[in-house]
Amino acid sequence: MKPIPLSLCFLFFAFISTKLPTAFSSNDVEQVLDVNGDSIFPGGRYYIRPAIRGPPGGGVRLGKTGDSDCPVTALQEYSEVKNGIPVRFRIAAEVSTGIIFTGTELDIEFTVKPHCVESPKWIVFVDNEIGKACVGIGGAKDHPGKQTFSGTFNIQKNSAGFGYKLVFCIKGSPTCLDIGRYDNGEGGRRLNLTEHEAFDLVFVPVGVADSAGIRSVV
Repeated sequence: MKPIPLSLCFLFFAFISTKLPTAFSSNDVEQVLDVNGDSIFPGGRYYIRPAIRGPPGGGVRLGKTGDSDCPVTALQEYSEVKNGIPVRFRIAAEVSTGIIFTGTELDIEFTVKPHCVESPKWIVFVDNEIGKACVGIGGAKDHPGKQTFSGTFNIQKNSAGFGYKLVFCIKGSPTCLDIGRYDNGEGGRRLNLTEHEAFDLVFVPVGVADSAGIRSVV
């Protein structure tokens, strides 16, 4: 296994001794809503799409990247007419209200998966070839030669945009980073951990998108 570049080590651990962002304050907590203004709920199926329609692209799907023979990397579609693959949110806590608020710890999974991977659950892996920590699915064995990180995701209002953003928090650490996008010319933009511009997104219920005639990729 290749060593993790120092820049990535800094990315993950530079803030371990710092406090969590103010966005996690209980004063800012609110229910997360879909594009219809309805609360999103665990187990429901939603497409993740850009908050602004057009050049920002379409939904999120799986694709092959690097030397992988299995599509285990999350990619955002270039085309705005493609919804990608729906996701489900599951509240990570053993005891919960069953309501998804901003800051609620979540597991995210695609509603379909290829046969070559053990799980559709989202994880983060480090791709040394591009020097990025990227969102994928499965487990460590589905990303051979790459460092993987377990943790939880949460949803926050994107103060720099028009919708929401996804945040990944590393298990056993206070380190939390936004999910952004990175274009490596692989047929879609990767979802990656970033300290810069977050992916400004919304949640579209499956039935709403399908009735609008926007294509899904499964």
